[in-house]
Amino acid sequence: MSFLNQLINKFNNKNANIAIVGLGYVGLPLMLRYNDIGFKVIGFDIDKNKTDKLSQGLSYIEHISSSKIQKAIETGFEATTDFSRISECDAIILCVPTPLNKYREPDMSFVINTTDMVKPFLRQGQVVSLESTTYPGTTEEELLPRVEENGLKVGEDVFLIYSPEREDPGNPDFETRTIPKVIGGHTENCLRAGIAVYQPAIDRVVPVSSTKAAEMTKLLENIHRAVNIGLVNEMKLVADKMGIDIHEVIRAAATKPFGFVPYYPGPGLGGHCIPIDPFYLTWKAREYGINTRFIELSGEVNSSMPDYVVTKTVLALNKANKSINGSRVLVLGIAYKKNVDDMRESPSVHIMEKLRDLGALVEYSDPHVPVFPKMREHHFDLTSQTITKNNLKEFDCIILATDHDKFDYNLIINNAKIIVDTRGKYSPEHNNVIKA
Repeated sequence: MSFLNQLINKFNNKNANIAIVGLGYVGLPLMLRYNDIGFKVIGFDIDKNKTDKLSQGLSYIEHISSSKIQKAIETGFEATTDFSRISECDAIILCVPTPLNKYREPDMSFVINTTDMVKPFLRQGQVVSLESTTYPGTTEEELLPRVEENGLKVGEDVFLIYSPEREDPGNPDFETRTIPKVIGGHTENCLRAGIAVYQPAIDRVVPVSSTKAAEMTKLLENIHRAVNIGLVNEMKLVADKMGIDIHEVIRAAATKPFGFVPYYPGPGLGGHCIPIDPFYLTWKAREYGINTRFIELSGEVNSSMPDYVVTKTVLALNKANKSINGSRVLVLGIAYKKNVDDMRESPSVHIMEKLRDLGALVEYSDPHVPVFPKMREHHFDLTSQTITKNNLKEFDCIILATDHDKFDYNLIINNAKIIVDTRGKYSPEHNNVIKA
């Protein structure tokens, strides 16, 4: 029997072992899904703090309960930093970060280093799947030569696929099982292996012709969103100058039953995908002599939003005869979007840094982030402020950056001196509200 048929049989019979490499916002939900349907899952991470917590049945992601982790441990899930155990697994799914470096170029170090850690333990009959968002060509250019380095032949001995993650933390309408899964294989056999891996766990798999097509699909999804948010952020600036409430306009436009999809402005883009992924394509396009002006322009507009919010804050304080230097400013919501604890690329943090540089005394309140986390590039020694009537009155200005449902918006509007509203939560007739 061929290695491919053996692999397909193992997945059909749920006898396969699955390695999830990278136990974050993508890897953990995927682990839970495979565990739920009866597969043996081993989770790998270089962060021993994470693997230790998981081994104790504890979650470090707010929307994933510790009880779910505990149940997974009780039904066979293991978390480890020992990459030699990759040899025990039939599918190796890579869910590692792909950030940008300081020159806004793709930082492939996590993908390359992880592949190098996995490589010595690869054997015949395995499938390797990359889920990290990246530029078209990554799977062929970076993974393929490494997987074949020790003499294994991709498409015969081992199978290589790209299947982009589509997690949306905090969205109650979708879960791992219900979000269709795009899969591209390096060869036809690779694609068949990839379908065998994901079909038991995902309601609908969507095969495409190549790993490059799958990589480009993920970029199109995120660039589509980034460009439309850039457009509506630019319209916000125009509407503001004209004295028009952009949120009223969007609500009215959204009543059109065809040809319009509402996107909403904000203080900038956050999360692991939307602020970063467009630059993956613009970087790779240069290799082909193409200048992606449209994508780069939306990136510029979105990147300028924190500055716009800070300028609005300075002007609001100035109108109240206050200098930004020495003013107490409270930022409401530092996660990148509502109702999650995910801080990656959060525009709130950029706003806080810019205010601090201008001499403001900055605090924050976020029910999902009790302590400002250790971040690679951003440093604040702060804990979340409790929102009370008296506390609100202590601040010269409140910036609503992330509109969590847990905030008491009536309490805030009735006790804040000035609110800089970046989310359109308050109607413009309030005297103390500045739209940003």
